[in-house]
This record gives sequence, structure tokens and C-alpha cells, in this order.
Amino acid sequence: MLLRTSLSVSLLVVSLVSCRPGLETGSSSGGASWPAEPQLLDAPPAASSLLPHLASTPDGAILSWVATEAGSARLDFAEYSNGSWSAVRTAASGPDWFLSWADVPSVMRLSNGTLVAQWLRSTEPLFEAYDLELSFSTDEGRSWATPFTPHHDGTTTQHGFGSLFETTGGGLGLIWLDGRAAELDVDDPDGGAMSVRYAAYDQAWQQVADTVIDERVCECCPTDVALSAAGPLAVFRDRSPSEVRDIAVARLVDDTWSEPAIVHDDGWQIPACPVNGPAISARGAQVVVTWFTVAEERGQAWAAFSDDGGNTWGIPMRLDGGSALGRVAVQMVDDGAAVAAWVEFVNGRAELRLRRIAADGTSGPAIPVAGTGARLATSIPRLLRLNDAALLLAWTESGASEDSAEDPTSQVRVARIPLGTAP
Repeated sequence: MLLRTSLSVSLLVVSLVSCRPGLETGSSSGGASWPAEPQLLDAPPAASSLLPHLASTPDGAILSWVATEAGSARLDFAEYSNGSWSAVRTAASGPDWFLSWADVPSVMRLSNGTLVAQWLRSTEPLFEAYDLELSFSTDEGRSWATPFTPHHDGTTTQHGFGSLFETTGGGLGLIWLDGRAAELDVDDPDGGAMSVRYAAYDQAWQQVADTVIDERVCECCPTDVALSAAGPLAVFRDRSPSEVRDIAVARLVDDTWSEPAIVHDDGWQIPACPVNGPAISARGAQVVVTWFTVAEERGQAWAAFSDDGGNTWGIPMRLDGGSALGRVAVQMVDDGAAVAAWVEFVNGRAELRLRRIAADGTSGPAIPVAGTGARLATSIPRLLRLNDAALLLAWTESGASEDSAEDPTSQVRVARIPLGTAP
């Protein structure tokens, strides 16, 4: 099992404790007003769990995570519905997985009930090369199809940072970062660029698409996808020839991806990947994107709304209070509003914060959810709209002194965030 413990020039380590009273195991009470206290759920992941992911289902959510033991990794998942968890099931496992705090395996459910899983298998540890593998189950996870890959280039390069979604025909769509053009060449040591690619499968699991969305993107910033009324939107960190790495969106319209468009011209020029991807959420034609950038040597977290399915974007609004560290998440909560999450450095502490924001530029107070303490928070936090009354928030908590994908003290935590009433 190959473990990548550091991906960026300066790796963020976030510690996680309750910064406010009320983060206790149990169910929430109704009628709460925003900001409401997060309530820690008694979630299934045990020790040596990490890399949480949340996916919506008609009845609630799927929480997936990676469990590590004796040099092997396992992708487990459980469903949350009506305030309770299902039994834990395993989608895949193996001793040759590639694990990174930024590149997260996942499990989702299609509308026909089929479960789909994706994870990473190492192909050459020396080059940190790996393949993105997929499988599906039509019997509630009791058995899984033979794993397959959406890429067929045969190169020993990186294929990861996948984002899965359901296509309009009820099949599977996904985007991923693809390193086939960056394969090591002794005659061209600088190599080519990482790209974002798209693949799709019909309901019979025949691959019906394999195409490039953007030929030059940031090498290891996570991707994301949202489904708007206008169709799927992919968001990722672009990379210009002059090393400007701003956030771009592409739209899938009539089975064709639009030219990537920059959400906002930050002009962030950086010679290496910051390992800080964007997040996107949609409800109808309304879309919101959050992202991290750096200006005047200070980290910043931003959000921008679109009311036309991502075709145009409003004026960005600042999320942080002066010194963001990134790792953003976002979820639409009702017409014109969203809840955004980011990590901020304040008073010598790294804090995971939430803020309710609206398309008209108004926002609620920043709510500290987590900060420096005896237990560290690693990986990327995950936000999911559970229903009209609450969100789910997932993260990895660790007793180690640094961010690592191999840590027996790590454990996935989940909290319910009551939405209540906007301020």
C-alpha cells in the first residue's frame, strides 16, 4: 500500500476539537436558529479510518471511508437514513492501494439503486503512479463487479482525483485528473501537462464517452462536480502557460463539454500545485463555487454564485476573516443561500469554520467548528445537504503530530449541522 503523506509545498495540518459547547453525541432538537450547534453523530467508522466522503441518496446519505490494517486498505461505507446507520459494508480492498489525504475514494448510489465505488491502485511507487479503478454492485454491496478503469492509455502515470455523478440517462459519469501526457521522458524531463478527462457508462456498463475537458490543469488539486438544471458542471484548478492557477468551470451540454471558463480572475501565479481544490454545489439553476487563493502572501477563501447554471458568475464574496488555509466545501441550502466551510488560521490556531452565505452578498457569522487541540483533523472536510433541516459534515480526526495517510489513531467523525433560520 503506497502512502503519500505530503503533496504540497506547505501542508496544512488542522487540529479538531469542539470550540463551542454542544458538540455532543446525540440527535438535534428541532426549531434551532442559525448559527446552530453541530451535533456529533455516533458514526460507524472505527480507529484507523480516514478519507471520508459523503454522497446523497433518496433517503439520506452514504458515508464512505478508508480503513487501514496490516499494510492493506479497505473502502467501507454505511448509509444514514432517518437518524440511524446501516450495517457497514465493504466495496473493495487491497494491499496495493495508493492513499493520499487529498485524493479520496468514494461510494455513491445511482437512481436505479446500483452502488458505484472508485479507489486508487498503485502502479509504480517510484513515480507515484496509480490508476483509478471502478466497480459496481446491484445487490446492495453483497457482491461487486470485476474492477475496471475509465482510462485506457496504458501509461505509468497518475490517474486520480475522481468525481462521480449520474448522467441524464441514468448511467455513470466521472471526471478525473489524467497524467498520460506527463509520462516521464528522458528526452523531455519537464514532460507534458496534467489534464481533466471525462468518461461515461450507460446502464449496461458499456463505456460511451472518453474525452478531454481541459488539456492543462493543476497537477493535484481535487476536482468536483454538481448537477444543475442545465446539466453537470465540473470545477477544477486550471493551469495557464505562465503558471496562473485559477478556478475553472466546464459545462456538459448535449453530451459536449464547453470550453473551460475561469470563475474569477484571481491571477494566482504559483510554480507548484497548492493541493487546494474548489468545491461546487447546485440547486436548479443556482450554483455556488468556493475556492482558495493567495494574494499579497495571504491565503483567502472565496465564493461566487451563478443564477444561470454556471454560464455567468456574480461578484465573488470573501469567506475568511483574514488568513485562510483552504480545504473548502460548500452546499446549497435553499434558494439563494449556501453554507460554506473552510479552514482559517487565527490566533495561532487552525480552525474549521462554517458560514451561511447568499447570492445577494449577505452572509451570517463565521462559526468555528474545530480548532487546534489534542486531536488533529486531517483530509478534506465534506459537507452534504441531508434534507431541508440539516447538513452532514465529515472529517478525519487524528492523534498523530502530522498529516498522514498511515495513522492507527485516525478516525472519521460525522456531525449533523441543523440549518434552522438564517440570521
